[in-house]
Amino acid sequence: MVRRPSVLDLRWRPEHAYIPGRTARHPEYLFDRFKPEADLPDALLSSCTAWYLGLSFFAEGFYWEAHEMWEAIWLRLEHAVPERAMVQSLIQLANAGLKARMERPKAQARLLDLARQARPDAAVLPLMGVTLAQWQSLKAQVSPIA
Repeated sequence: MVRRPSVLDLRWRPEHAYIPGRTARHPEYLFDRFKPEADLPDALLSSCTAWYLGLSFFAEGFYWEAHEMWEAIWLRLEHAVPERAMVQSLIQLANAGLKARMERPKAQARLLDLARQARPDAAVLPLMGVTLAQWQSLKAQVSPIA
């Protein structure tokens, strides 16, 4: 049986955004309750709690936390599917946002490039519910202002 994300789950936030070297790391178990159930079919991973929390966390600048949610989904997807590449690309964007907060512009630039390389071709979008315009908006959120 597939459990739909609850409103309470989607509103939950950790006490702070984890920024290595600046804030305390969250306990290992903190996000476990939101990760996809083992029996959740791949086709439903883009509608699970972890997916939506990842998007919300990212939008609010909780980049490490978004990565944590999306990695649980990425690990579940088959290796050669474009959905996995999309999730990998979003994880790289989250990492770029984290590096920006850590004031590491070279690492941020490298991760932005990796995210662009990982993103599936625009011809196959949307994937995981993410359109090219949405991906570009997420990228812009974590890109340096020129």
